[in-house]
Amino acid sequence: MTPFGIRVRSLREAHGVTLKRMAEDLQISSAYLSALEHGHRGQPSWSLVEQICSYFNIIWDEAEELHRLASVSHPKVTIDTSGLSPNATEYANILAKEIRNLSEPRLQEMLEYLKQMTPERR
Repeated sequence: MTPFGIRVRSLREAHGVTLKRMAEDLQISSAYLSALEHGHRGQPSWSLVEQICSYFNIIWDEAEELHRLASVSHPKVTIDTSGLSPNATEYANILAKEIRNLSEPRLQEMLEYLKQMTPERR
């Protein structure tokens, strides 16, 4: 699952809305909505995130957070290290190979470190 998918599912459940009903109301397929929730589809479009915000009557900070979650929820990431140091390239390659072997506590620790570096970009 992705951060966006987890949030959408929790919104649906909190509002007592089935996946099928929400998909029909948003005029998208239930298969696509399910794939978004489970992290099997790429980052949702800005307009779909806006539709979801409207659907659940989400405004201000909560809407901004949902957009942020969408922006960091692409399950297949490409990192361009051209022009960066050899260390950056090595880091990106090792991370790509080893991310599946990292424990959740270690991933959380690394994520928090990165968030602290550039909080205005998250």
